[in-house]
Amino acid sequence: MCGMSQQPPVRRTASPSPRPDASMSLLTNVMDHSLDDGYAEAAARRGSDGGRGLPTALRAKLGLAAALLLAAAVVTIGAAQAQISAPTLAKERQQLIDRIQKESSDADALQKNVDTLRDAVGTKQRDVLEKHGGDKADLVALLAGATAVRGPGVKLVVDDAKQTKQSGGGGPRESSGFSDTGRVRDRDMQRIVNGLWQSGAEAIAVNGQRLTALSAIRAAGDAILVDNKPLVPPYTVLAVGDGQRLSSAFQSSADGQYLRVLQQNYGVRSNISAQGEVRLPAAPSLIVRTAKPQGKGTS
Repeated sequence: MCGMSQQPPVRRTASPSPRPDASMSLLTNVMDHSLDDGYAEAAARRGSDGGRGLPTALRAKLGLAAALLLAAAVVTIGAAQAQISAPTLAKERQQLIDRIQKESSDADALQKNVDTLRDAVGTKQRDVLEKHGGDKADLVALLAGATAVRGPGVKLVVDDAKQTKQSGGGGPRESSGFSDTGRVRDRDMQRIVNGLWQSGAEAIAVNGQRLTALSAIRAAGDAILVDNKPLVPPYTVLAVGDGQRLSSAFQSSADGQYLRVLQQNYGVRSNISAQGEVRLPAAPSLIVRTAKPQGKGTS
């Protein structure tokens, strides 16, 4: 039996199935090559150049050194300019000082002249009062403050509270701030002076300023003005009169009680004492507003 040669079976390879995204070749290419070739080449070239350049740390040190050199140059130039302009500034400063001193000296001379003329006018006014006032000349001069007086009286010292600041916003007793409530104000001084007058004082002076019927006590900022002259605390009030009686009468009066309230509630400090003798200066000047000289034909 002759056998027939048997051929091996022929196997057929199955053709690969098409890709699902075959129809989206453009999108596929974009996704596979998201980085443009030009960007890739530039990145590769920058990397190769960096290998040959300066290290990053060295470049930072060089930049810092350059900045320090620039700052040093600026400081040096500024110092040089200041040294050059220093003599000019010193000269201008000295000229300003000399001018201020000269103006201050001139102002002092004018003030001295004003005081001299004021004293001369006061002396003439007192002479006229003594000449034409008759027996009432001394009383008129006393009431007008035209002459200095001395005699028994009281000394009343009023001062701000200890912790009072020298700057405040509103009125004295209008806010809860201690810097406002603890200060002596112009209206407080007005009540004190009026209380002394009412208690029997014959003449009063505040910090050396003699009070007359035309005197005014006002405020300018934090300062108290007496006849437009600023005063600083403590305020020393001298009053001529019967010392013990005047002191008792003032402390019992409504104004004395007002001062006690300031002392107890707001810390305002006050002290009154009878004095064997107090000295009050004459008022700086008197201005006759309504009086006119009597004619020769009238009696």
